[in-house]
Amino acid sequence: MAKVMVVDDDVAIRHALNRVLAAEGHEVLEESDGKSALRHFTGDPVDLVVCDVFMPDMDGIQFLMRVREAFPEAKIIMMSGGGNLPATSVLEAAKALGADRVVPKPFSSSEIREAIRDVLAVGD
Repeated sequence: MAKVMVVDDDVAIRHALNRVLAAEGHEVLEESDGKSALRHFTGDPVDLVVCDVFMPDMDGIQFLMRVREAFPEAKIIMMSGGGNLPATSVLEAAKALGADRVVPKPFSSSEIREAIRDVLAVGD
């Protein structure tokens, strides 16, 4: 299975995704913001990143752009509830900047599992 990094400042979301991913047999790493995720990813790239958009220090869009610049082949799923903006516009921006897939919050475990399977299957 894959090594997946979950990046979200909401600990409940990270733990819920960890449970879903671990049940699928994936190795899961958790980070709470884009800055720590980028440090980890640069030192130890993963097979897939599932990343929130709105986070402190370095948000998901900044993280996405930095990873795309250094690791264009990285597989990234961006997720967002939109914050103060409509989720669709935030996620459209993430898609335009190179996210492989976008998932609006809230999502069901089956929706995120399907997105993860689809993105990991590309290039296999």
